[in-house]
Amino acid sequence: MRSKILLYAFIFMLMFTIFVYVNDKKILEAKQDTIEQLQSKVTATEVENDSLISENLNLNYFSLDKNEEFISYFENRGIDAKELSQKVEDAIISRNRAEDDNELIPFEGMEGVMRINKVKILNHKWIIADFTDGTYWGELLISYDLDENNNLILNTEKSFLYPQD
Repeated sequence: MRSKILLYAFIFMLMFTIFVYVNDKKILEAKQDTIEQLQSKVTATEVENDSLISENLNLNYFSLDKNEEFISYFENRGIDAKELSQKVEDAIISRNRAEDDNELIPFEGMEGVMRINKVKILNHKWIIADFTDGTYWGELLISYDLDENNNLILNTEKSFLYPQD
């Protein structure tokens, strides 16, 4: 009788060991699959991140922070480039009036007043700006300079109005 109990205990332990082994193997495989999926996502994310960094560098090519020529041009004249850029943006946006078109825009508002919405200073001479009257919109290329008294001079060089669909 004792040998039968030991035999049953041995068979039970063997079955339990096989069950634990198979179960652990399935868990390990599932975890390994999860790890592989996550590693592929990490790789894809790294590739996407590299492409976004490259795209960001291209987009920031005309950026004041990265344009050493812009900064040194004005520093050589004793002017803080960051303050100047803020002054230029403020001067352009402040020309938006409640009842009048912005004087830098060579088009009259057809559905409202033409206003400049967004300004990007490209370098130490040129600015690009977006304008709209709520229905029609376009872009401007503005040149700027400072006179001997550091007064800002703005001139609209080119502009276009997008066609209405």
